[in-house]
Amino acid sequence: MAQLHAKPGQVIDAGPLGARLRTAKTTALVKEKHFEAIRLVVHEDVEISPHAVAGNITLYCLEGQVILKVPSSNTVLQAGQWVYLGRGEEHSVRGIVDSSLLLTILF
Repeated sequence: MAQLHAKPGQVIDAGPLGARLRTAKTTALVKEKHFEAIRLVVHEDVEISPHAVAGNITLYCLEGQVILKVPSSNTVLQAGQWVYLGRGEEHSVRGIVDSSLLLTILF
């Protein structure tokens, strides 16, 4: 079944998943030519391997804690914190605990 994406003007609940987080999966919210929004779920002790994205990105931690690794540093990102990465900046993300983040990509 094809992934349904939000339509312009449609309200999406991006609040914490709470008890549902343990079984949640990453979900694309919007995918357009120049913009993408994803609820990124990173479970405890799971790492998204180092990679780079063709656009500028932001990560907003909705719940939990992750380690964001970039070549120059490791940063703990926790609920309520936001970070911006430039186009093509290599990074990885590892769950300290089950976590969900709002990932946006601008192409």
